[in-house]
Amino acid sequence: MITVNHISKSFDRILAVDDVSAEIQQGSVFGLIGSNGAGKSTFLRLLAGILKPDAGEILIDGQPVYENPAVKERCFFISDEQYFFQNATPESMKQFYQSLYPLFDEQRFYHLMEGFSLDPKRRIASFSKGMKKQVSVICAVSSRADYVFADETFDGLDPVARQAVKSLFAADIADRGMTPVIASHNLRELEDICDHVGLLHQGGILFSRDLSDMMLGMHKLQAAFSRPVEPSDFPSLEILRFEPRGSLVTMTVRGEASEIQSAVAAMQPLFMELLPLSLEEIFISETEVAGYDIKKLIL
Repeated sequence: MITVNHISKSFDRILAVDDVSAEIQQGSVFGLIGSNGAGKSTFLRLLAGILKPDAGEILIDGQPVYENPAVKERCFFISDEQYFFQNATPESMKQFYQSLYPLFDEQRFYHLMEGFSLDPKRRIASFSKGMKKQVSVICAVSSRADYVFADETFDGLDPVARQAVKSLFAADIADRGMTPVIASHNLRELEDICDHVGLLHQGGILFSRDLSDMMLGMHKLQAAFSRPVEPSDFPSLEILRFEPRGSLVTMTVRGEASEIQSAVAAMQPLFMELLPLSLEEIFISETEVAGYDIKKLIL
């Protein structure tokens, strides 16, 4: 488990991370959302022990991570801007990571390189951005690190490679309890993989919730009426979002599905149906209730 207690980090006069606290459970997927410059990369570097916080502490399974080799060999950082040694090949990077991670799985490395159609002897400098990301992900999962800190990992990947990377993460979570912390400015990228999502803005976490808690009892309903309706027409419902478009109304409501449908049916709609909620819709609804306009923060 990762425990973050009131950490702050500044670069000269720029406050990159401001009094952040968080708790990340083992085997869960923590998604960190925020606009460019929100402090996501700095936060991940602090988690990985690359940077030392100016204040506060970061503990991984009860141990400080900064300048602690025993903890660091259980962590792997995938940066947004990929860096490899000059003239390096995937094979030479494998040899480097083998010296850092005692449990590095060489057989899996070559299996994944073949699966992604990557030449282990080709110079990485000649790879595309997406191919470089794939090499980093392959090294990360082959290292068998318990904690993977991924900064905009899906950026630059084509849809097939993106899904393949998510499948790799999901398999390692299921098989050995790996804990990924994934930073992105795009909620849609995290929709089908995250258990917990936090919104980082101007260096601080504004909002952090478990997705199962957020989704519990929340429903999206679409209905058409013969006359205009307003939220006040449904006094028994806890309406989080209400979007009228002529006679068609789309609303996000918290409560039991049967009770919601009964309350709407009492208004004699021309038709109504329950629709699946996306992570973006859930997050927007929750942050608006909390007083934040996520569309201004990350969209």
